[in-house]
Amino acid sequence: MLQASGIEVHRGSRTVLKSVDFHLREAEVVALVGPNGSGKTTLLEACAGILPLTSGIIDWRTGADSSRLVRDSEGRRSELPPMGLTLQSDGMCGEETVEERLAISLRVAGRSPDETRMAEMLSVWGLEHRRADRISQLSGGMRRRLAVLCGLAPAALCGDSRVTLLDEPSEGLDESARGLLIGWLRALAANGHGVVVATHDTEVIRCADRVVSVEESNLIETVGESVGVIAQLPQPSDSAEPSTLGSLLKWAFRMEIRNPIDTIGRATPALVALLLAYALVGEIDMGHAGNGMLAALVLMPAFITAVVSPALVRRLAEADCGRWWSAVVGPMTRPVNSLAGASLILPIPLTYLSWLVLAGSFDADASSEVLRWLWLPAVAMLDVAIAAAALHLLVADLRRASAAAASLLLLVLVWPFLELSDALAVIMTDGMSFGLGMGDPLVTCLIASLTSALVWAVAVFLPEA
Repeated sequence: MLQASGIEVHRGSRTVLKSVDFHLREAEVVALVGPNGSGKTTLLEACAGILPLTSGIIDWRTGADSSRLVRDSEGRRSELPPMGLTLQSDGMCGEETVEERLAISLRVAGRSPDETRMAEMLSVWGLEHRRADRISQLSGGMRRRLAVLCGLAPAALCGDSRVTLLDEPSEGLDESARGLLIGWLRALAANGHGVVVATHDTEVIRCADRVVSVEESNLIETVGESVGVIAQLPQPSDSAEPSTLGSLLKWAFRMEIRNPIDTIGRATPALVALLLAYALVGEIDMGHAGNGMLAALVLMPAFITAVVSPALVRRLAEADCGRWWSAVVGPMTRPVNSLAGASLILPIPLTYLSWLVLAGSFDADASSEVLRWLWLPAVAMLDVAIAAAALHLLVADLRRASAAAASLLLLVLVWPFLELSDALAVIMTDGMSFGLGMGDPLVTCLIASLTSALVWAVAVFLPEA
């Protein structure tokens, strides 16, 4: 069902896995065992396509006679086939509700989130009474129950063979939940599914069909005991087209609506900048140079709100939520997140507000002309916002992201801001023109947008190579 061939994975300067071959067949539970730091999680996450490879390839079966290259050492990466995944850190955002997380896990795996079956599974796992609660309100044990259920459910509700990857699923579970986990693992294997479990739990190890010990980047395989009572799984649900990109966008929008405080906070530094600009604008002598300064002050609040770190970055960093989405969505995760996290609402109204506040002494006829075309640099500022979101996401994905100089990376966006200021200054001085020469507003705004698009492309696609 999946094949890792000759993979080598580094964690910083340390080689964790070297020339490792691993496979998973139908109808088996494979336990990955070994001491802390031996590479169990690294192997599991590499199989999920999350980690870059120094050498080797990861293939997943997509049909009876077809397979898909999930990741290789040359930077190629593809979306995983529908599967189940539970990360060691849960991979869930605290602002989601219990029911939402289970529904998302099913939807991205091509299962219809049927209310009856969801209620049945939540009840079996002792979560039915908390279905409307946010994950942040759950205890550690209840949260772990939900994370494990979300990893198991896509295969449990599927009649075809599916892969399930579980990292330390029994960690934090009580005795009854561990027994339930073992029963579901044996039931999945009996139904033809393949499961990989990284674990230290002896009971979970005993239920495995194969035990793979990870020691000093080598794999040592032994036959497991396959012990455990087979649990009764829910009836399979209707299949649906896997919705990964759509689910990610809807999730990001729903989290934004549910807790807009961080986004509203973006407007605070922009409004402070507007007040400071209002204090300075009276000292500006109108004229070509003065118009350039006024144009920059008008666009400054929109630029500030465009480059502020989006709340989405914090949500994705919570409990490895972003890594879970990276696995299920694949290489399109960061492009989609750069759109979902960008400030696409505030720049336009802030630009008009800035003009109305700062241009009170501007000539009335010229002011009318500017208002007619002010949308042009304001819309181009949205490209700057998308590029800034991509840079923030890039920095968040780097090792020791807090030590990265994100502010220095954002300096590259000063150039498109200056271009848009020049375009607005020309409109203020000479009115709108539709020429295609250098210095004309249309061309200047286009250059600003293209520059932002180039920054976005580098931030989004280069790290995947």
